[in-house]
Amino acid sequence: MPEAIPVELVPHCSVWSETAAAESRRLIGALAGVLVDVHHIGSTSIPGIVAKPIIDLMPIVASVRKLDELKPVFHSLGYQYWGEYGIVGRRYCTLDDRTTGKRRFQLHCFEQESAEVGRHLAFRDYLRNNAAAAKAYEAEKCRCRNLYPDNSHAYSDAKSSWIAALLPLAVAHYRASR
Repeated sequence: MPEAIPVELVPHCSVWSETAAAESRRLIGALAGVLVDVHHIGSTSIPGIVAKPIIDLMPIVASVRKLDELKPVFHSLGYQYWGEYGIVGRRYCTLDDRTTGKRRFQLHCFEQESAEVGRHLAFRDYLRNNAAAAKAYEAEKCRCRNLYPDNSHAYSDAKSSWIAALLPLAVAHYRASR
């Protein structure tokens, strides 16, 4: 299990999308044949709101079993491979900066048929297209950071009920727009 880290929220940075795209290309090059697509998710993918300066990527794969066989590839890229880590069917990986020790990337890998794929994309797209919801999420993030400034696990747990309450609306909107 990755250790909890302090929760640092910073203003949105336009470089995050470029950083996500560059890391996605690196993953695609290393995992060709297993990787179907990579999506930039999480708060760094939502312009205009504060975020932890950690890029969340969602690699979509043909098979998580095949992905499990590629743990050495992840290690060669600098990632820790944590397995499901609390979400059935997910493979979670983290990459920390070797110099500073700060987390840089988090991967949430799912098979293309997983319902989690649509859920994550729906949440991201809803917040990208609804400024009021994005600002409400930002306020919730700040509230949770103030409660748990030194524990990223507790911070994430604290936000979960807010996210769960918004998800049905986000998913309905996502399905209607497809």
